[in-house]
Formats: sequence, C-alpha cells, structure tokens
Amino acid sequence: MVVDSIHVSRARASLVSFDGLAIATERWRGERSPSLVFAHGFGQTRHAWQGAARALAADGFDATTFDARGHGESERMPRGDYHMEQFVGDLLAVAREAASADGSPPVLVGASMGGLLGLVAAGETAEDAVPPFSALVLVDITPRWETAGVERILGFMRAHPRGFASYDEAASAIEAYLPHRRERKTESQLKPLLRQDGDGRLRWHWDPALLDGVVQESERYQPRLFEAAARVKVPVLLLSGARSDVVSSHTVEEFLRLVPHARHVVLPDATHMVAGDANDAFTREVASFMHTLSHPTVTR
Repeated sequence: MVVDSIHVSRARASLVSFDGLAIATERWRGERSPSLVFAHGFGQTRHAWQGAARALAADGFDATTFDARGHGESERMPRGDYHMEQFVGDLLAVAREAASADGSPPVLVGASMGGLLGLVAAGETAEDAVPPFSALVLVDITPRWETAGVERILGFMRAHPRGFASYDEAASAIEAYLPHRRERKTESQLKPLLRQDGDGRLRWHWDPALLDGVVQESERYQPRLFEAAARVKVPVLLLSGARSDVVSSHTVEEFLRLVPHARHVVLPDATHMVAGDANDAFTREVASFMHTLSHPTVTR
C-alpha cells in the first residue's frame, strides 16, 4: 500500500499505566471503526509499525502504536523488576485509550510478545465482560514457539553488552543478523533504536534487565497461554512468515486446533520479522481483515 502522497495526522503522547509508569504512544488518526492497537515484539519499539500504521490510517482506520515498558521512549522499572503481568496491564491501558469514538474495542495487531500479551488479555476476559479487543491479528506467534528461533533472537540481544561506537557499527551488526534484508539501516532509521549512554557508547533502546525477568517467565507462561487461546471468541487472523524459525507448521496446527475459527495466512517472503520483511503484503492482509470488521463511526 503506497501512501506517501497522503497526509495522515498523528500525535505523540504519554499514557500513565496502572502502576504509574509512563508509556510512550503515537496515534494515527482515522475515522473508521474499529480502531487498531499495534503491540511490538520483545526488543522492538513502536517504530516497527510505522509503515503499516500510516497506511491503515490513510485507509481510514485510527491506529495507536506504543513502546512497551522498558523499551524505546517508555519508562523503565526503577529496579529492573519486570513481569509479564505488567505488560498485560499496559496493553489493557492502551486499549482503553484507543477505543473507537463509538465505544468499540480496538483490534489488536500483536507481533511475537505483543501477540502473546493479546492472547492473555482476550482469553482471560470474564464471560459477562466487554472484551478488550474486538479481534486479534497475531503476527508470527503461537502459544508454543520453536526454542531454537527464540534463542537466536536472544543471542543477538545479548551479543553487544558494551554497545557500539557508531551507528555504522550498529548497522553492521543488524546486517549480519538479518542477511536477507537488502537495505542497510541508515543513521536516521537507527536513532529510534539506540540511546547514547554517559560513556558515549550507543546501546539498544531496551532495558538489559528485561533479559532476566521477562525471558525467565516466558516458559512458565505457556500453560496459561494455551488456556487463554482456547477461550478466545473474537475473530482471529494469524499471519506467519514462511521462513520463520519461531513459528512452524506444527505450532500453527496446534494453535488452529485451539482456536478453530482463526484464519491463517502465510507470507512467503517473511521470516519472524514479518512487518519488516514484507510490510506491503503484511499491511494488505491486515487491511483486508479490517474491512471485514469495519463499520462507520462518528467523526472525531
């Protein structure tokens, strides 16, 4: 979806979550309902969704992106004490802010960690309560994941504890990690992903303490994820990358048995980094799904 010639209104804000932590958000204005909330993966930022959010807003859909706590411009836990429950709480707070003007719950587009948080939030809603999301788009994630693929991601995140001396050095590290990408990251593309510390070194935007708390909890969360997935009643679209090493045919089949009403689409040119590898194809699939759910709403 090419929208470079279309102006889209957007605004940055800071949302105070349930425990007082400030969460950085960005809203792309549209007038269709339902709205969208984009939840990024572990170690990413809201900028991973920029192209898709802008295109969908140009198509009329209100879209909110945000940095998870400990990531990007959102605040970090003072003592590095992170737990998955906090991330679920943040997601629910963003969802409430992002509800459509007519009160409709937003659609969640969640990649990896963001998708798992969405499953918990949607699946654990009480039977008589309004669900936090009107539909889910899960981006290359299922309740069970391939350990080797996750370990490869964590290996990259742990690989540069001293950071980088320059943006060019960081670009080389990404190039080695994602050799299938044709374009090398520019300094302007890297700036939102790095922060300069007091020693002048450039380090990734995420809090290193995340590698202890959240990663250690993830395996213990799997039984809860299976139970939550089996209780999801809203429409679900699973988008997976044909070249992913995190999601496999086995994990997809298992998920579809849990959520038989879910629709599954494979993007042939994508790895686990679906939106980054095949953003146009990814955005088209999300837009098509949104049009099946869309209805007019009150002009903002």
